[in-house]
Formats: sequence, C-alpha cells, structure tokens
Amino acid sequence: MTKLFHKTQLKGLTLQNSVVMAPMTRARSSQPGNVPNDMMATYYQQRASAGLIITEATQISDDSQGYSFTPGIYTDAQIEGWKSVTTAAKAQGAAIFCQLWHVGRVSHPIFQKGELPIAPSALAPTETQVWIADENGNGNMVDCIQPREMTQADIDRVVQDFANSAKKAIEAGFDGVEIHGANGYLIDEFLRRSSNHRTDQYGGSQENRIRFLVEVAEAVAGEIGADRTGIRMSPYITQRNMADEEMIEVMLKAAKELDRIGLVYIHLSEADWNDAPQVPEQFRRDLRAAYSGKIIVAGKYTRDRATSILKSGLADIVAFGRPFIANPDLPRRLAEGLPLAEFDGSLLFGGTRQGYSSYPEWSGAA
Repeated sequence: MTKLFHKTQLKGLTLQNSVVMAPMTRARSSQPGNVPNDMMATYYQQRASAGLIITEATQISDDSQGYSFTPGIYTDAQIEGWKSVTTAAKAQGAAIFCQLWHVGRVSHPIFQKGELPIAPSALAPTETQVWIADENGNGNMVDCIQPREMTQADIDRVVQDFANSAKKAIEAGFDGVEIHGANGYLIDEFLRRSSNHRTDQYGGSQENRIRFLVEVAEAVAGEIGADRTGIRMSPYITQRNMADEEMIEVMLKAAKELDRIGLVYIHLSEADWNDAPQVPEQFRRDLRAAYSGKIIVAGKYTRDRATSILKSGLADIVAFGRPFIANPDLPRRLAEGLPLAEFDGSLLFGGTRQGYSSYPEWSGAA
C-alpha cells in the first residue's frame, strides 16, 4: 500500500491517512450573517474519510470578506454553526482545520459597509473579479477596485483578528487552523513587490515584506499553539497580477521564520491550470532544508503523482481539491483504483445541496 493510505502524524494528531481535502470556496453559508449550517455539516461529513479536512476559506472579521455567502468565524452564531460541522467530520474519523482568511484588495465596497477594501498599498488587482449575489443567490462577477493602503492601526487590528478567530476556531471544535497566505489575498499581497509598494517596515526589503506574515503566524501560534497552526502559500501562482521574480527567495526566508515559530505544516498551493509552470525539484529541496515541519502539496495530483512525491520525501501529505467535489469517498476511489466522477461546474458557488452534497459514493452500478 502506498504511503498515501497509511496513518500519519501531524505533531500530536494522528491522521487516518495522508489524503487531505483541500480548502475550496463553495459559498453555501446561511444569510444573514455568513453562518455555517446543516447542509455544510453534511457536505464535510460525507468527505470525512480524508485524513485531514481543511475547510473553505473563512472570514476572520466583517471586513475580510470578498465573495458572497462565504462563512465567517468571528460571531457567536458562526461558532455555533461550525460546531455542527466539526462534530460531523470528527464522527467519521477526520481531523479538521479551519482556514482563516482575509481577502485584502480582492473585495468590493459592498462587503465593506461602503468603504474601500484594505491592502498593503493602494493598488487595484487587474483582471480580478469577485462574486456578488443577492439574498436569493443570484449573482455576477464584479471587477475589484482600488483599495486604500493599510495604516499601522489596520495592521495591528488584522493581526489580532487572526489570533482571535483562531481561538474561536478551537472553541468551535476544530483541531487547528490554516492561515491563508496564498493566492493573491492579504498576506500574499504583503509578500510581493507587485502588490506591496510600502516604504515603512512592511515594505521594500524581502525581510520587511515577510514581517506581516510572521506577525500573524506568531499571534496565531501564541493564541492556540504552533502545533495547531499551519499555513498555505503559493509561491509559483501569479494570478491576480501577483508575479514577482523574488517570490521564491521570499518564500524560503519566510519558511525559515515559520520553522522558528514551529508551525505544524506548510501547505503549498501549486498552480493547477493546464499550462502552469512545474515546481522545480530544487525548490522542493530548498524548502525541505529551510523548514522542518510537515509539507502538504496540492495541485492536480493523481494517485501516481501523490505516491511519487511521498516516496521522494519532498512532501509528507497530499491535498486534493476538485476531485473531492464529485467524489465524497475519494480516498477509497484512489485506494481501489475506481473511476472518478466529474462535477457540475455551474453548481460550484451558492445554491442548494445540488452539486454540493448531492454527489453519491461509489457503487457498482455507478
């Protein structure tokens, strides 16, 4: 049996296999209030044969949202909603982490009480849109606008928001949290010269640009423990005009700081579109040298690719995103070589259980 299906350790947490359900925005929370609900509990419970579930990106405050119907974890109602999700997932054997999210400039004033979104610098992302829906779930993609540059007070507050939401995640029954530091959202925006033109201690040099990430990681780890704290990063992803030739150097410097703090894992979000650049093996080796915790990889992995990278020792755990949508029993299908079902792309965001919790497990008649 490949290592993919063996039990593995995540510090003090035993995972029933090395298959992770990657975070995927599905926009099914109850309104008003972006509250997790029973439909979401069913969805995650169906997929709880994974060793670890990482939830969809979850707002840490009322100004950290960028898309309609995405859940939060900062109000009492949201915490109660998440309790049903964590209880359902754990009952089936999965560990579950909550991905903590601030979208930064990838937002719109409709989510900001009419104010501008905040970002490291007042630079609008080009060719970037967010989904805005009415109360009935009818929505459209809308262009992002120019944000306002964060003040020191903004920075201090957001760092504390991450720590406070991490504490609330543990109260809601999560085993830990994953800091969202990838894909062109707030933390990633601080890391890159393309989105960070600051001239203070958070901009300019590589060391300055990783400062915000380090402060968030230290605050979250200080609140709930480094052994309950992971982070997702995407050094090779350039969407939302985030290209930066220095990003690999920045990533490796950040990894050394995360190792010092003791974060339990780094989750690499690898580009997953058809013409995406391959992640060089040398980078994987450099990351191994810089960081001693667990490394999770995600990005169009098949059983064979997952088996190969685990065997190489350049990753410890493999995350699967889209295959989990239409294959709630994905670990079994991978283990037994069963066919994978295709999902309906028109039902990814918002709506009912159709295209969400309606996909069946494998049967001989499928």
